[in-house]
Amino acid sequence: MRWSNAFLALATWASTITAIEEEDLLSQESSLGIHIGGLPPSCSFWASANLTELSTKLSPGADIYLPGSGSFNSLSKRWSELQIPQVNVTVSPATENDVVQTVKWANKYRVPFLVFNGVHGAITTLGQMDCGVNIAVEKLSGVTVASSGTAATILGGTKSKVVTDSLWAANKQTVTGTCECVSYLGPALGGGHGWLQGYYGLVADQFISVNIALSDGTLKTITPTSDLWWAVKGAGHNFGIVTSVTVKIYPANHKQWAIETLMFTGDKVQAVYQAANDYLLQNGTQAVDVINWSYWVNIPDFDGPVILFYIIQEGTSVDSAYIAPFHALGPFSIEPQAGDYRDLARWTGIDLAAPPCQKGNLANPRFPVYLPRYNPTAQQTIYNIFKTATNTSSPFYNSLFMFEGYSTQGVKAVPSASTAFAWRSDNLLVAPLIQYTPGPGLDAAAKALGNQLRDVLEAGAGYTTPHAYVNYAYGDEGNKGWYGAELWRQAKLKLLKAKYDPLGRFSFFGGITLP
Repeated sequence: MRWSNAFLALATWASTITAIEEEDLLSQESSLGIHIGGLPPSCSFWASANLTELSTKLSPGADIYLPGSGSFNSLSKRWSELQIPQVNVTVSPATENDVVQTVKWANKYRVPFLVFNGVHGAITTLGQMDCGVNIAVEKLSGVTVASSGTAATILGGTKSKVVTDSLWAANKQTVTGTCECVSYLGPALGGGHGWLQGYYGLVADQFISVNIALSDGTLKTITPTSDLWWAVKGAGHNFGIVTSVTVKIYPANHKQWAIETLMFTGDKVQAVYQAANDYLLQNGTQAVDVINWSYWVNIPDFDGPVILFYIIQEGTSVDSAYIAPFHALGPFSIEPQAGDYRDLARWTGIDLAAPPCQKGNLANPRFPVYLPRYNPTAQQTIYNIFKTATNTSSPFYNSLFMFEGYSTQGVKAVPSASTAFAWRSDNLLVAPLIQYTPGPGLDAAAKALGNQLRDVLEAGAGYTTPHAYVNYAYGDEGNKGWYGAELWRQAKLKLLKAKYDPLGRFSFFGGITLP
């Protein structure tokens, strides 16, 4: 166990209180009127003795970082600066048991905690942690392929690119998140979309067994026989810290891929997305080897955002049956490329070096909605709103609109009721990302804009309740918006939350509310 910033910083930061008995903490918790979450709003309970106690429980490879150290800052930095969780100490575990010991210690002193790993977790409910421990799991990284060649064990802090590259070296593949810099498990616990989902389903659908640190500080291995199995596949952030997972892997049969990148001016919005419905989406029967993605982005010298439209297909080129209808619409740029599966992230601007993988001092709220199909009239309406709101003088000029159209055949092959992920019948994942440098009044303006855009899309789809991907969520969608409005889903989630996390220790990321 190593210390950063040593005891001088610790003494400066820590309270003069040496320890508080657990009974006293419970008494103070009650007097403060704290309910779900069970967490004191002050960190004054922490003292050097408390952290010293934790340090004796951790492995030699683990670290504790305090404010003022470079590693504290880098490990605690968020991708989005909107409503960020407040961190007072960072623990960097080196083993799965280090995670367990940290949870036990935090429980003893009623200290809030939150796992940090990768980027893109920007839900505003994270800001409810007004003090606490960052459990930074990036050291828990690694992929071990089983001798059978049909499974691999992935440690809890492993990034998606590491999974892809490690399996590629073994001539294997599995479904991972598309962006190279996100963790493997972060997306998976909310369902998890990926390039290969048309063949194999969501990232969560690959789980064979899960090692999870529960709220009581125990480490359990859960399998399909556990009642918790259903919940971790779609609402997993609510139930524990997954320290490792064993997943299905497959022969690397989907190696060669091609892309055609087309760029259109904004006057082609309705025509482009009607063509996407007709020739790609095809009433939810999009070919298993085809993906359609697009962004709306502002670039210099254009009057309004341009449509950056990708048609992706397995093989050495994109079939002319898919691209010819779009060529007929008059794109101002056409760029075909071919390569292998590992090129997909770079082609679509989400590789490690791309701007979406960088942590700047920006707010990046998203307002996701799943859709059954594109509504060209609604697309035109949101384009007009987005164009006005992101004009060259706007603080939101660098925002973008994301339209993700994966193949859904593998996703729909899994019965909807079998997991907590509620949106298997939808075909598109759409979200505006309102990017800006924080400033007075901008948070409220960004929220109003994002929800205005989403409201148009929901109305165009005929929704009465949100269909929101929890991993992209803004934070105001609520339990029904994140996990499905069906009464049985909500009841089952609440029963499991009450059983496995009655104090709401895992409630900062899209937390399930209890009565």
